[in-house]
Amino acid sequence: MPPNSSSDAIYSTTKTNSSSSSLQLQPFSFLWLLLFIVSLQVTILIMARAVPFYNRRTHFPNPVSDPCSSGRIFVYNLPLVFNQELLDNCHELDPWNSRCEALSNGGLGRKATGLSGVVPEELIPAWYWTDQFAMEVIYHNRILNHKCRTMEPDSATAFYIPFYAGLAVGKYLWSNYTTKDRDRYCEMILDWVRDQPYWNRSDGWDHFTTMGRITWDFRRSKNEDWGSRCIYMPGMRNITRLLIERNPWDYFDVGVPYPSGFHPRSDSDIFQWQYFVRNRQRDTLFCFAGAPRGAVKNDFRGLLLNQCMNASGLCRVVDCAGTRCSNGTSAILETFLDSDFCLQPRGDSFTRRSIFDCMVAGSIPVFFWHRTAYLQYQWFLPNDPKSYSVFIHRDEVKNGTSIQSVLQRYSREEVKKMREKVIEFIPKIIYAKPENGLESIKDAFDVAIDGVLKRNKEHEQPGYKWK
Repeated sequence: MPPNSSSDAIYSTTKTNSSSSSLQLQPFSFLWLLLFIVSLQVTILIMARAVPFYNRRTHFPNPVSDPCSSGRIFVYNLPLVFNQELLDNCHELDPWNSRCEALSNGGLGRKATGLSGVVPEELIPAWYWTDQFAMEVIYHNRILNHKCRTMEPDSATAFYIPFYAGLAVGKYLWSNYTTKDRDRYCEMILDWVRDQPYWNRSDGWDHFTTMGRITWDFRRSKNEDWGSRCIYMPGMRNITRLLIERNPWDYFDVGVPYPSGFHPRSDSDIFQWQYFVRNRQRDTLFCFAGAPRGAVKNDFRGLLLNQCMNASGLCRVVDCAGTRCSNGTSAILETFLDSDFCLQPRGDSFTRRSIFDCMVAGSIPVFFWHRTAYLQYQWFLPNDPKSYSVFIHRDEVKNGTSIQSVLQRYSREEVKKMREKVIEFIPKIIYAKPENGLESIKDAFDVAIDGVLKRNKEHEQPGYKWK
């Protein structure tokens, strides 16, 4: 045996025994360590709870983003002749009938009747027979209560001119009134606006107004033509104009939805209505609400009526000859509710209020002119026309294309998908009843004002004329 081999053996045996002992004790040591950590955490928690609340460090959530980050609106206090006096003299606004009832309830008009059994009973109070030309009054009432309204013009991004241009010109469009009569109010308001320092600062680029008729009622080129020349007057040139029908080639024209009859009182009304139209049993393929224009050569509406009546029970007609469909009826609403598709030709102009009555009812619109919707309401309708509507060129119909055959090619799944897109956008095409808007959902008014503020922010960037 080599020297010290005995002591080395003892050392080796001792080391091995020590390691073995350590390995045997390790699980118990880990357990004790775990128990110690847990007890320490409990002790700290108890001590923390004993500390007074005001001595604790509290984590607050991030502040809500500024709802007026796009800017604030200053509303001009116009002489009453430009708005309130027109309402006070509402019986003079139409050469044939009083407009007082139509303009009541803040522009919503008279409460709807005859809807029992057509819509859910609890939603009937949210329905009115709203006049299609009441948009100016609705916007004025809403904007006075807008969360981003400011009383300090120096802090404003946008300046609203609450002039009821449509009401002012409406009474002069018929009979023997002169072009001077039709232009008078617009000349007066522009004289007033041009005296305002904030209009002069930008030459009108940060100003906007509502004109509750179609743009062509304000675009008279020659004295013998229709309407006023309001839009062609120099002071109006740079002012953003919200209209129910725009000129697609004029940047300052913005198309906004025609007022329809549904004016929800709350988010809940919206959700309930969407559920109702989504689950409605529809037993008609397509429908048409309108009247032929007998005096019009090759009247397109007449073609649609003929196709509808010859569709072997798959199409439903509401004959709107005369004024039977003026500003909505229960018959029109029920027809749209019962139909998968609704035919939407141009009206007296390229657009018609029926587009929105149809879509509010969850029916899929069928268009024949691009200018009826696609070039009009970009802020309010889906970007992809095919996602919510059908387009059949009018020339195809004139050449014998069967509308029934075109619509029958869509599968039930495709129809369901298109209807869902229509239903999704209902909030953006209706005007809510509360003057301060809905709780969280944005309606057509909110979308329009947000769009105006965004445009005005863009106008402040380098490269725009007024800057």
